[in-house]
Amino acid sequence: MGSPQFPGYGVSSMGENNDAALAVECYSGHTYAQEPRAFTWQGRRWVVQTLERAWRTPEGPCFLVQVEGGGRFRLLYCEHVDEWRIVSVDKA
Repeated sequence: MGSPQFPGYGVSSMGENNDAALAVECYSGHTYAQEPRAFTWQGRRWVVQTLERAWRTPEGPCFLVQVEGGGRFRLLYCEHVDEWRIVSVDKA
Protein backbone atom coordinates (compact mmCIF):
# COMPACT_ATOMS: atom_id res chain seq x y z
CA MET A 1 0.00 0.00 0.00
CA GLY A 2 1.32 3.47 -0.83
CA SER A 3 0.12 6.96 -1.43
CA PRO A 4 0.89 9.50 -4.16
CA GLN A 5 2.43 11.89 -1.61
CA PHE A 6 4.57 9.20 0.04
CA PRO A 7 5.66 6.45 -2.37
CA GLY A 8 6.21 3.26 -0.39
CA TYR A 9 4.26 4.69 2.51
CA GLY A 10 0.74 3.98 3.71
CA VAL A 11 -1.47 6.61 5.28
CA SER A 12 -4.38 5.67 7.51
CA SER A 13 -6.79 8.19 8.96
CA MET A 14 -9.53 5.98 10.27
CA GLY A 15 -11.56 6.72 13.36
CA GLU A 16 -10.99 8.99 16.29
CA ASN A 17 -9.01 8.47 19.45
CA ASN A 18 -8.84 10.68 22.53
CA ASP A 19 -11.26 13.14 20.85
CA ALA A 20 -8.85 13.88 17.97
CA ALA A 21 -8.48 12.31 14.54
CA LEU A 22 -5.28 10.35 14.02
CA ALA A 23 -3.52 9.93 10.67
CA VAL A 24 -0.35 7.84 10.47
CA GLU A 25 2.24 7.89 7.69
CA CYS A 26 4.14 4.64 7.66
CA TYR A 27 6.63 2.72 5.59
CA SER A 28 4.95 -0.26 3.99
CA GLY A 29 7.22 -2.65 2.13
CA HIS A 30 5.98 -6.22 1.87
CA THR A 31 3.12 -5.55 4.34
CA TYR A 32 1.19 -2.50 5.52
CA ALA A 33 2.25 -0.69 8.68
CA GLN A 34 5.82 -1.92 8.90
CA GLU A 35 7.19 1.25 10.48
CA PRO A 36 5.52 4.58 11.36
CA ARG A 37 7.40 7.62 10.06
CA ALA A 38 5.07 10.47 11.15
CA PHE A 39 1.56 11.06 12.42
CA THR A 40 -0.94 13.88 12.75
CA TRP A 41 -2.84 14.05 16.04
CA GLN A 42 -4.58 16.85 17.93
CA GLY A 43 -3.95 19.23 15.02
CA ARG A 44 -0.19 18.70 15.02
CA ARG A 45 2.14 16.67 12.79
CA TRP A 46 4.68 14.64 14.77
CA VAL A 47 7.78 13.26 12.98
CA VAL A 48 9.13 9.99 14.34
CA GLN A 49 12.80 10.35 15.24
CA THR A 50 13.38 6.92 16.81
CA LEU A 51 11.54 3.63 16.70
CA GLU A 52 12.29 2.40 20.22
CA ARG A 53 10.40 -0.86 20.07
CA ALA A 54 8.12 -2.82 17.74
CA TRP A 55 6.01 -5.84 18.67
CA ARG A 56 2.92 -7.68 17.60
CA THR A 57 -0.32 -7.83 19.61
CA PRO A 58 -3.44 -9.87 18.86
CA GLU A 59 -4.90 -6.68 17.31
CA GLY A 60 -1.90 -5.94 15.10
CA PRO A 61 1.53 -4.28 15.10
CA CYS A 62 2.41 -1.92 17.94
CA PHE A 63 5.24 0.62 18.06
CA LEU A 64 6.86 2.72 20.75
CA VAL A 65 8.23 5.84 19.05
CA GLN A 66 10.07 8.97 20.07
CA VAL A 67 9.21 12.17 18.19
CA GLU A 68 10.93 15.50 17.61
CA GLY A 69 11.04 17.31 20.93
CA GLY A 70 11.48 14.10 22.91
CA GLY A 71 7.87 12.98 23.34
CA ARG A 72 7.12 9.25 23.31
CA PHE A 73 3.98 7.60 21.94
CA ARG A 74 2.66 4.09 21.51
CA LEU A 75 0.99 3.54 18.13
CA LEU A 76 -1.16 0.46 17.53
CA TYR A 77 -2.56 -0.54 14.15
CA CYS A 78 -5.78 -2.52 14.65
CA GLU A 79 -5.86 -4.67 11.53
CA HIS A 80 -9.41 -5.98 11.93
CA VAL A 81 -10.89 -2.47 11.73
CA ASP A 82 -8.12 -0.77 9.69
CA GLU A 83 -7.61 1.85 12.39
CA TRP A 84 -4.67 3.37 14.23
CA ARG A 85 -4.78 4.07 17.97
CA ILE A 86 -2.43 6.21 20.01
CA VAL A 87 -1.33 6.50 23.63
CA SER A 88 0.86 9.36 24.80
CA VAL A 89 3.63 7.92 26.98
CA ASP A 90 5.59 11.15 27.49
CA LYS A 91 4.17 14.02 25.43
CA ALA A 92 6.63 16.70 24.39
